[in-house]
Amino acid sequence: MESASGSASAAASRAQFGGPMEINWDKLDKTKFYVVGAGLFTGVTVALYPLSVVKTRIQVASKDVAEKNALSVFRGILRNDGVLGLYRGFGTVIIGAIPTRIIFLTALETTKVAAYKMVQPFGLSEATQAALANGIAGMIGSLSAQAVFVPIDVVSQKLMVQGYSGHASYNGGLDVVRKIVKADGIRGLYRGFGLSIMTYSPSSAVWWASYGSSQRLFWTLLNRGSENETVAPSQLKIASVQAAGGVVAGATASFITTPLDTIKTRLQVTKDQKTPSAVQVVKELVKNDGWLGFYRGLGPRFISTSAWGTSMILAYEYLKRLCAIE
Repeated sequence: MESASGSASAAASRAQFGGPMEINWDKLDKTKFYVVGAGLFTGVTVALYPLSVVKTRIQVASKDVAEKNALSVFRGILRNDGVLGLYRGFGTVIIGAIPTRIIFLTALETTKVAAYKMVQPFGLSEATQAALANGIAGMIGSLSAQAVFVPIDVVSQKLMVQGYSGHASYNGGLDVVRKIVKADGIRGLYRGFGLSIMTYSPSSAVWWASYGSSQRLFWTLLNRGSENETVAPSQLKIASVQAAGGVVAGATASFITTPLDTIKTRLQVTKDQKTPSAVQVVKELVKNDGWLGFYRGLGPRFISTSAWGTSMILAYEYLKRLCAIE
């Protein structure tokens, strides 16, 4: 019985990440994990935040704004606001990112183990089991973090587009909060909450499912699927497979969820006094840009999602090795 349990545990590790040297949640120093992780992921955020600013501006630009592609938006920000313009709303994001990531990663890892045990009896292939377990865990992790994330998202996006394409200007994050609460109450901070859940939860599920299954397939192609393999792969090979999985996951998630993300972003940063409905936002998009309007910012979002995902997963796997209990 004990041997069977050990075999199942080993299979779970392989199916979850499709590769060797997996460190389970119960083998981590949680305090060190959260403290070091806060610093590590803050560094990733600093490096990639400008992509979010560019993507958001493209999605909310009015029809008469000439800047329709990422490069022109990027140049416009540098021309008008300098490098600091690429970090509008950054302080708000960082303040909210730490508790959000703690909630997300805790829910992700604890759910992943339970999800794998749930799908294991169905006798599916390891790649399919990895996709399902990771997908369920990614969705639950995202759902758990939305209560903290959505207000931060609303405030930061208003700061990202302030003064752009007719949008209002603010004197920092607290000023945004005051004006939102004054106009719409606390509910205003959760504008687009339903769409956020519909966007980020499926996006997280698709990302983690794609990552888990693609890793398994990559290791199979590299002949790492055999239990008879005794030579551990190099750290470079492990990182390369993880990075490739991150790119595949980013491409898949961005293509599937960009339309919802565009609607959500427009809904959250609308400059109208009366809050439009999601249906009204959809009609306006179709009227002004046709169905391709739903894929505004797809390029920056693909780059952002892939870069965020790849950087995050490499940092995350490194963090787990760093915080492993000997």
